[in-house]
Amino acid sequence: MTPEEFVKALENKNIQITDAMLAQFDVYYQMLSEYNKIMDLTNVIEKEQVYERHFYDSLSVAFTGLNFNNQTLCDVGSGAGFPAIPLKIVFPEMELVIIDSLNKRMLFLNEVIKKLNLKKTTIVSKRVEDVTSIYRNRFDFVTARAVARLNILLELCVPIVKVNGQFIAMKGMQGNKELEESKNAIAQLDITLIHTYQENQILNFYFKKMKETNLKYPRRFAQIKQKPL
Repeated sequence: MTPEEFVKALENKNIQITDAMLAQFDVYYQMLSEYNKIMDLTNVIEKEQVYERHFYDSLSVAFTGLNFNNQTLCDVGSGAGFPAIPLKIVFPEMELVIIDSLNKRMLFLNEVIKKLNLKKTTIVSKRVEDVTSIYRNRFDFVTARAVARLNILLELCVPIVKVNGQFIAMKGMQGNKELEESKNAIAQLDITLIHTYQENQILNFYFKKMKETNLKYPRRFAQIKQKPL
């Protein structure tokens, strides 16, 4: 997917990419390419693949018609910045918090944020379960892409979503199997699956938080991993 094809594909999804936004995506790609030579950010680095498999894929969370401007969004386990940075470029008025425990990636993202002049963006270099007490019931939207299996991810992420807010899990083609495994977690965490978006290798689940999460969640990560909900 060339940058031009990227713009056209997003137009077909009712997302308008301005020349200024496209310039930001180009700078982001150049930084990703350069930093990837000295730190392992992504296995996908060829330009057209990055635009399709990282940039377009990241923006797929908005293909259901969501507008993240003037909303609070937390991206958990953002890695090299997906979906956080593409979403912030296209929805510059969102308040963005990025949580990831791997410090070297966060150093890279800090440089990206400065270079692209992204406002209202905060980097948190910790595990999400270690900052739940700070962010519980805080965000309109929480996203996570390729972080952990869904039943684990739900327990980690749902507590920081506002009541009536949404957790968006970007799972890909293995998602339906993980969704089946997550029935108990969905029940225990008082959430409801309200949308599913599927396109080629993209499979996103949209969960609405119906009421405040029981304070016993999330458990310590060792417990979550040993005995998922």
